[in-house]
Amino acid sequence: MKKFALALPLAALLTACGGEGGSSAGGGAAGGQLKIVGSSTVYPFTTAIAEAFQRANPGTSVIVESTGTGSGIKLFCEGVGQQYPDMVNASRPMKKSEYDACAAAGVKNVIEVPIGIDGLTLIESTKAAPLKLTAADIYAAIAANPYGKGPNKAQTWKDVNPALPALKIRVLGPPPTSGTRDSLAELILTKGCESDPAMKELKKSDEKKHKDVCTKVREDGVFVEAGENDNLLVQKIESDPGAVGVLGYSFLAENADKVRPVEIGGVLPTEQTIQDLSYPGARKLYVYVKGEHMTAKPGIKSFIAEYAKAWGNGGLLQKRGLVPFGGAEAQAATAQAESLKPLDAATLK
Repeated sequence: MKKFALALPLAALLTACGGEGGSSAGGGAAGGQLKIVGSSTVYPFTTAIAEAFQRANPGTSVIVESTGTGSGIKLFCEGVGQQYPDMVNASRPMKKSEYDACAAAGVKNVIEVPIGIDGLTLIESTKAAPLKLTAADIYAAIAANPYGKGPNKAQTWKDVNPALPALKIRVLGPPPTSGTRDSLAELILTKGCESDPAMKELKKSDEKKHKDVCTKVREDGVFVEAGENDNLLVQKIESDPGAVGVLGYSFLAENADKVRPVEIGGVLPTEQTIQDLSYPGARKLYVYVKGEHMTAKPGIKSFIAEYAKAWGNGGLLQKRGLVPFGGAEAQAATAQAESLKPLDAATLK
């Protein structure tokens, strides 16, 4: 794990309110402790639910840790028992390789609950001149080997697109363990890379090379791994006009007085453009549940029910920046929160 941030002060507060629970798989029964790890993007939504759940269920403590999606899933998949997490927040779908690792460690009953939609957002200080970029611009600026033509030498945005300002490229983004990094690669960098038809052809002939060319980022200081603390990233961007940050829409919504979104492909992230998926960075968010822990910890089902109560239009989570599902997707999410049907591995990539 490259970056680990304990969920304070909330985790400390909630830990103080309850004990460790029993010694059966996952912990105690009505009381006990729920442990949740994972995505920094989903973290504020889950902590909001934890606060509400804690008030309604004072006999159960809840610990939420922001570890990043990849590290969180790894922890979640390490085994069954009270020393392992009950749930994991994720800003991307679980991968087939991750599911296989879960199954190998005895975690064979993985339940996927989609909670809403977020927009992978590029932000800049409100003190800076507005940037308007395309996925191709972003790719050409931060890819290690743009279009497979050699090491990236671009130093200013004008170097990648003559229509852009001669402003030094400085991008602060998430580490490889973050689901936001995976989303950046999939939703922005790969799309920018494949604006060149030759790159689409490369995927057919050499998928491994295509992934390397299209998603590997620079290591020369232009792209800086800023960790999993998104609030700190907002502070850094606010104080550094000209720099660009990468994080989830909810943090933008909470800090509109400090930072603003960068337009991508002529579209700004809003609730509407994220919900209708017209914004290039729109992505679903998830909570994964360890089914093996549910008998020992009935509070897990109640926790997910608390989530479902809060994720709709006008609900607590929308006020925190989560974009609700609409139509059939909203109905499907509610149905899944009630049934908690196990994940079908055949649907994973």
